[in-house]
Amino acid sequence: MANVFHSACPLNCWDSCAFKVTVEDGKVVKIEGDEEHPITKGKICGRGRMLEKRINSSERLLHPLKKVDGEFLRISWEQALDEVSGKLRDYKNRFGSTSVLHSHDYANGGLLINLDSRFFNCYGGVTELTGSLCWGSGIEAQSWDFGDAYSHAPGDLLNSKSIIIWGRNVARTNMHLYEELQKAKKAGIKLYVIDPIFNATAKIANRYISIKPGFDGLLAAGIMKEILRLELEDRGFIENCSIGFADLEALLNSVSLEYISSVTEVPAEVMTELAYIYGNRPAATMFGLGMQRYANGGNTIRLIDALAAISGNIGIPGGGANFANRQVGQSFNLQALTLPGRKTSGRTVSMMQQAEAILSAVNPEIKMGIVTCGNPLTQLPDTNKAREAFSSLETLVVMDQYMTDTAELADYILPVTSAFETEDVYYSSMYHHYVNHGPKLVDPQGEAKTDEWIWTELAKRLGFGEEFSFSREDWLRMGLSSLSEDGITLESLRENKFAELPVDPVPWNDLKFKTESGKFEFTSLAAEKAGFEGKLSLSLPSETKWTRPELAAKYPYSLLSIHPLRSNHSQHYHLLTPSPKVKVEVSEDIAQEIELGDGDLARVWNDRGELKGIVSILKKAHPGTINIDEGNWSKFGGSVNVLTSDRESDNRQGSTLFDCLVNIEKA
Repeated sequence: MANVFHSACPLNCWDSCAFKVTVEDGKVVKIEGDEEHPITKGKICGRGRMLEKRINSSERLLHPLKKVDGEFLRISWEQALDEVSGKLRDYKNRFGSTSVLHSHDYANGGLLINLDSRFFNCYGGVTELTGSLCWGSGIEAQSWDFGDAYSHAPGDLLNSKSIIIWGRNVARTNMHLYEELQKAKKAGIKLYVIDPIFNATAKIANRYISIKPGFDGLLAAGIMKEILRLELEDRGFIENCSIGFADLEALLNSVSLEYISSVTEVPAEVMTELAYIYGNRPAATMFGLGMQRYANGGNTIRLIDALAAISGNIGIPGGGANFANRQVGQSFNLQALTLPGRKTSGRTVSMMQQAEAILSAVNPEIKMGIVTCGNPLTQLPDTNKAREAFSSLETLVVMDQYMTDTAELADYILPVTSAFETEDVYYSSMYHHYVNHGPKLVDPQGEAKTDEWIWTELAKRLGFGEEFSFSREDWLRMGLSSLSEDGITLESLRENKFAELPVDPVPWNDLKFKTESGKFEFTSLAAEKAGFEGKLSLSLPSETKWTRPELAAKYPYSLLSIHPLRSNHSQHYHLLTPSPKVKVEVSEDIAQEIELGDGDLARVWNDRGELKGIVSILKKAHPGTINIDEGNWSKFGGSVNVLTSDRESDNRQGSTLFDCLVNIEKA
């Protein structure tokens, strides 16, 4: 007999959807959207529906595995846990706890995923990651400007006169925002899309503006120049609610609009047009994540923040510099879950440069790696270096559900539960501010275990089992304890399925900021204290014809690596039918210059590596632009990251995945 239960999408995604899951004979057979959710309203994407296939696939890893003489052999959980804990004890005793690296990403948006930090803190502290491949530069940038990264609630868009979608294809990555944009347009609100690629979101816009990849901050500077020339700025905000404006004004006076137009490849009259749009507030800016994945990525976000600020679009309904909403994650009692005070030592490396750290770290060397919630062999920049690094570890442990590129390198693979096989609550800090309940609906397949169970068993063997002597219900109540005064408890979530978190729908409405000065900081005091230049600049990407002309002569085209349509990063590629192939999307000018046609096989390369794929011509994209979707596995042609650099962004908290020049030829 089939029964339908409420549930939630575990994928770390903008939309964080509510589900209705049909279970029959102990098996998930169908996933649909829950119409009662106030944001997602019953509509879900193909990535969410794919979770049915993910939980039931015959390719799932169902038993602990150990590599012996190059082959994986099935072992018992007792053996796996004894040997892995033995390795952890041995490396800590001989070299110190930081000889262990915890490599992780964001494959799961569940609250109890945070128990990995509790384990490693109680272990004593390991080499851990800072920053983010995905959004780290922008988070740090907005922390410098505002004191944190907060966004307006979805419904606030209808208060706008204009909405600027900057470097973000919401039709692909944020379907419920896409619906809100359609609603806004019908209400007479003007939509503007700024992007190197004429994407599905641009198709519904009132105006599409094409820009050279990586030059978005310079465009913001040009718009600000015109705002000041036309006297459209908000003098009250500038004089009463900010510091450092004189530095910004001097910067803008140091450059001509003609120069900005030449490097951004955006006509000057477009900047004038956008100045009027921003000056006619409220105007909401919806940031994408790609434009901060450059060597100048943090500065880019800061310049767009500054544009929203000088035009008076901060702290008002219908406005905002909407990059992320960390109010959501800050609602939970993560300190209680993670016990940061138990850490007695530690070492940090950026997520982008963990491969370099493995290869070069000393005092101590990194001997052991534990990978959770990630597939670094596919997602890390500079795939060849990543493969060399993870292959060099004495011991590699991977917790996963499938034999990923990373798992193939492992010495031990510990199979973990899939969605719907355990209870958790799910949230995302990128779009809306609802927390969703996900009950346990079916028993785990095979011998798959929850992350929580694995950490608990390892903790017992390592002598701090008392810190894990809690039930799953205990853990959930612990994480939700900070919300009890707001009426959000485990019991209420079980009954009501989801809850609105107590966040401010219009952040900074009191014009008081979390910076040291309490004001918006055009020149950041926090940046200066951290040893950075606090002033804004007109910095360019690292790989351009202006910054590295010799490299650009050899590799004349800009490579983007955007989020795939059908997979949450690398998670679903192996489940797709037909089997995926590398698709090389090229702008029309490149196709004409190289004499490429749809369906041709092309080779794309630079000094870091090469990749072959099937050509698809982008009918409307900025000249000189190539895109290869990220996340593809080696057995389906390989990751675009064989071409990307592991350099850090300017504030050292983000990647430079889009800061990449390549060449292309017919293969």
